[in-house]
Amino acid sequence: MFQNRLAEAAAQIGTQLSAVMGGLGDVPVARAMAYAAAGGKRLRGFLVLEGARLHDVGAERAIWPACAIEAMHAYSLVHDDLPCMDDDDMRRGRPTVHVAWDEATAVLAGDALQALAFELAGHPDAGPAAVRADLSLSLAQAAGARGMVLGQALDIEAESATAPLSLDAITRLQQGKTGALFEWSATAGARLGGADTGPLRDYARSLGLAFQIADDLLDVEGTAEQTGKRTGKDAAAGKATFVSLLGSDGAKRRAAELVESAEDALSVYGQGADSLREAARFVISRDS
Repeated sequence: MFQNRLAEAAAQIGTQLSAVMGGLGDVPVARAMAYAAAGGKRLRGFLVLEGARLHDVGAERAIWPACAIEAMHAYSLVHDDLPCMDDDDMRRGRPTVHVAWDEATAVLAGDALQALAFELAGHPDAGPAAVRADLSLSLAQAAGARGMVLGQALDIEAESATAPLSLDAITRLQQGKTGALFEWSATAGARLGGADTGPLRDYARSLGLAFQIADDLLDVEGTAEQTGKRTGKDAAAGKATFVSLLGSDGAKRRAAELVESAEDALSVYGQGADSLREAARFVISRDS
């Protein structure tokens, strides 16, 4: 059931994003934006659609914030891959945007994707003005210096630190860098429905850390062919990660514990949240 729902969500989001970006014209920055936003599992957008379904919000409204988070995520990857950041040359099995085009186009494409994310979150079809304002404000907080950007800044700072980060410090870093957008994704459906975001927030906090632990494990145990990007980067850079501090077995145990916590947070929804429970199990079993 989960894999089918994930594939359906990915197709819906891809179709909607293509339609939106098709209106931007045939110019290099627009082509780079579409390239950056193509492919991927669309897991964040899936969380938006599933959260909306739990709160009886139709897909015709939820598709807009689902596309918004995928545009925001795409922007973050474009900038993360730049030479001044992680300097990656491959993403999702293809050349990164600055390799396929150039650095300036990659910077501008990322900027435009970020702006597009807010345009989509505030789209009139997403719902009443107050709901759209809440989606936009919370997305800004999740993406900026309180969330994802803060996590990225802490990650860069750690590269020049004289001592490796502690487990608590890595957890805080990743709660921003990876977890903040997952939290927004999971709670967007409750925001659309005017409901309590607490259970889905708790679910997402555990899910996001489990996802990052799985990423750390893939960097050690995976291959570029599997993951679609370079592996072994963290060890080569001397980065402290969940794996370097806990070991592979310890990291896997911690990820499993987090999945249990994520599933427990969904108890208020009963069987209606089974696809979200499967999503939590998926994030630690994936190979990319």
